[in-house]
Amino acid sequence: MAWWIRPSQLKAQGIMGMNCRNIDFISQYNDRCLYPLVDNKLKTKLLAEESEVKSPSLHGVIRQQHEVKKIMGFLTGLDGFAIKPARGSGGKGILVIVGREGEDFLRASGKKMSLEDIQRHVTNILAGLYSLAGAPDTALIEGLIRADDLFANYSFQGVPDIRIIVFKGYPVMAMLRLSTHQSDGKANLHQGAIGVGLDMCSGQAVHAVQFERRLTHHPDTGAELNQIQIPDWPDLLKLASRCYEMTGLGYLGADIVLDADRGPMLLELNARPGLTIQVANGTGLLPRLRHIETLDQPKATPEQRVDYVQEYFRAKLLI
Repeated sequence: MAWWIRPSQLKAQGIMGMNCRNIDFISQYNDRCLYPLVDNKLKTKLLAEESEVKSPSLHGVIRQQHEVKKIMGFLTGLDGFAIKPARGSGGKGILVIVGREGEDFLRASGKKMSLEDIQRHVTNILAGLYSLAGAPDTALIEGLIRADDLFANYSFQGVPDIRIIVFKGYPVMAMLRLSTHQSDGKANLHQGAIGVGLDMCSGQAVHAVQFERRLTHHPDTGAELNQIQIPDWPDLLKLASRCYEMTGLGYLGADIVLDADRGPMLLELNARPGLTIQVANGTGLLPRLRHIETLDQPKATPEQRVDYVQEYFRAKLLI
């Protein structure tokens, strides 16, 4: 997309704005009483376990300051792990350890951290430094995700994830988020990660952007982004689709990772997914959402919904 564009052109491309998203979809299809299920990562994880949706293993939960000194009990036997704030947003406060060197812990960048450094980080999480509205928080200790070998040349010092927008149980748009040196190894588009739009029928890369500018190669590895093909694509769509029954949210974003050993896993959910996914795909969400609104299939299974989406997009060339 060009840096300047008329409102009429955006409308013609089906681009959905924030007001439309908030009023027509989030407010209408997401009951506010359900927000805590996705705003709190611990609640999301427990709900996923109950619904038999795969997610990264949970090794420990720290709720109170006096528990911080016992953190080594959770880390025993773990070469790699991630510590996350339960109510964090935008990737803030997530600490990823990929290995150990003596008594030190190693980050993906090679930086060393002591046990005291990790305890200090957990203390900051509990104090609400990374949480929404600065409220006191809880720290989760999860198993390390080993990125699928597919992404070896496509992501810089980080684990890529796949954001899938799900509306009334139907997956309607997806993008792969790849970390870069500029994003400090995080798959956050606002910090410089790459957004790669994905074909809803095949999982093939169709469009890629960084800071909303089109690009064809990864700036750090030089790999051609249009060569990306997500394996077992229908399985990822079904996993995302199941989150509709799991949460009751009509409009949500499901973030999925491909682990080298465990396959697709649910990383987290978002009741207010951003709109940059449209830029990554080079097309608008609105026509897809409006079409799903016309359907009357309340008893459709996740498998039936995914089959319908793929057949429809293939026929209408909306991908």
